[in-house]
Amino acid sequence: MDADVAELVRQERLLEAAALAAARGDPAHASRLYERACEWSRASAAALAAGEAGRALELAAQGDDEAAGEAAIAAIGASPRVAEACAAALSRKGLDGWAARALEAAGNAREAARAYERAGDAVRAGGLLEAAGDPAGAARVLEAALRRSPSAWGVAVALGGLLVRFGKHEAAVRTLQRVPARARERRRALVHLAGALAHLGLARAAEDAQAELATIGGAEGPASAAGESPQPAPVKARIFGRYDLVREVASSPSARVLECVDVVRGERVAVKVFAAWDTHGTGRDALARFEREVRAMRSLDHANVVPLRAYLPEGPAIVLGWMVGGTLERLLATTGALAPARAVEIAAAVLDALGEAHRLGILHRDVKPANVLFDEAGGARLSDFGVAHLGDLSTTATAGVFGTLAYMSPEQRAGRPATARSDVFAVGTMLREMLTGERPSPGEAPRVSPSAAHRELTTTHDAVVARLAATAPEDRPTDAFEARHALLALHWPSTVDTVAGRPRAERGSSAHPDAGRLAQDVNGEVLDAWTGRRVELAPLTESTLARARAFARADHAGLQPVLRVDRAAGSIWLGAVSRLPLGRPLAPAERATLEGALAALHGAGAVHGRVDAAHVALGESGAVLRFDGETDSTSSVDRDRLALSRI
Repeated sequence: MDADVAELVRQERLLEAAALAAARGDPAHASRLYERACEWSRASAAALAAGEAGRALELAAQGDDEAAGEAAIAAIGASPRVAEACAAALSRKGLDGWAARALEAAGNAREAARAYERAGDAVRAGGLLEAAGDPAGAARVLEAALRRSPSAWGVAVALGGLLVRFGKHEAAVRTLQRVPARARERRRALVHLAGALAHLGLARAAEDAQAELATIGGAEGPASAAGESPQPAPVKARIFGRYDLVREVASSPSARVLECVDVVRGERVAVKVFAAWDTHGTGRDALARFEREVRAMRSLDHANVVPLRAYLPEGPAIVLGWMVGGTLERLLATTGALAPARAVEIAAAVLDALGEAHRLGILHRDVKPANVLFDEAGGARLSDFGVAHLGDLSTTATAGVFGTLAYMSPEQRAGRPATARSDVFAVGTMLREMLTGERPSPGEAPRVSPSAAHRELTTTHDAVVARLAATAPEDRPTDAFEARHALLALHWPSTVDTVAGRPRAERGSSAHPDAGRLAQDVNGEVLDAWTGRRVELAPLTESTLARARAFARADHAGLQPVLRVDRAAGSIWLGAVSRLPLGRPLAPAERATLEGALAALHGAGAVHGRVDAAHVALGESGAVLRFDGETDSTSSVDRDRLALSRI
């Protein structure tokens, strides 16, 4: 891969990388990069330029690009084997209409007819079979389609015309007379009907048919062999065989959310497609979070959680129920403060969902307005469990700082283990914002209390909200259900009665400081100004980056956290841990933690290589193995385990 292209890919700048690859004479690579960015038309054009006509057609079909599809079909027509292989791939994806067109261009009329029939275009299928000398097959296809859809008048006209051409006039009359006068196909039906009636000697009936035809403009012109225009029916972009694409609604470096119609259920859905560019490093971490979301949502069947409709491993992708009401973030940006009763209704719904998640061992860790959506009845539903940890409610994020800072609990910003009370803090912060309209800032006290923003609220209401968003975890309710009970125990007014002159929040401004993120405190320790977290810096080299990725993939509380790769400064940010060497034997629980940390690191495909007292730190959450960017060439899994047994 071109080094400049590779660097753009690493930065997730896929469109720029693809354009550069194409400009430097590598259209095949450009096509694959455009495909990863879901730019189907560009990917198709690049594939065609690379001589990959079959793949170009698949990409054009994915993006429903008629012009690109026609260009690919023209190239495929000269190679029946390529057309057949491409058609098979398209059919597996449910794109039978496009598969049929490829086969038709290659001259394989019978297989094209079967594909058109699967695509629901019986008229086109019948026309191809008739042209191939199989009128009986054409009739069977049309009759079957008419049995499935008795009011498919276009099919009735095609079948009637076929019967007339092959002397089956009585059957043709029976079929064509079914087409009602109000149907737009009536005009073409009369053309065939008049001829069939004349052949049967029914002159008066034939004259009546001709008179009716004259009143509506006469014959339209010569009909095709099947009685229909040879133009193919429009083909919708369909993904994963059953989801017709409507539009893309959101995207991130790791996933894209598409609005689709499930053609089987006949309902709108949201298809969230994993889109990280590789399965190594950060891409692999993102994939792990995506799979974690699937596991979390499979176990959660709750009225206040966005429902999971399906998991599609070939994407990978998940299919979610479509939430027509948008997000709480959009609602707050539009309206500002909400009526207290509505705000508490939303908060209580989220707490109900969290209570069930916590009961199942799932901690959300990213509760924020953008992850609260509304269904068609206005009910609040919690979404996006991609940051959730399963099975261990005290797990710390070691692959980076997840969640949104403004709603993240103080203990999470400080790098301490998150608990169920951390999710409660986020709900309390959201509730205060819904009541006051003031956007929260990380680490800053709110300027407006609920009672100062609303005339009918009192200090009792203030106290309940403050308890949910208390700085110290022990001052918050013990769980989501207790928090919900505390809110619902009070009366909350259902009207917006704001206090004039209160400070108005500024939404949309960044909560990040303008200056550099890193600063030194009075003790000379490095602090991250965005999170208030102590940070250690390691030099960024190829070997330290590989080690950091392994630590991040392992994602274990017994490993020093890897927070960020700062390429501009040439450093890797690590969560600070004690620098003092271990001065005593390990306790059994500490040893078990380190054994688990090593097992996770080994499972991530790496070894530590420096397991000794100098690389073991003791903190609030237990024993931690320090990061070391170097390792001996003789390091191995067995040596790591042996070294730990000697501490």
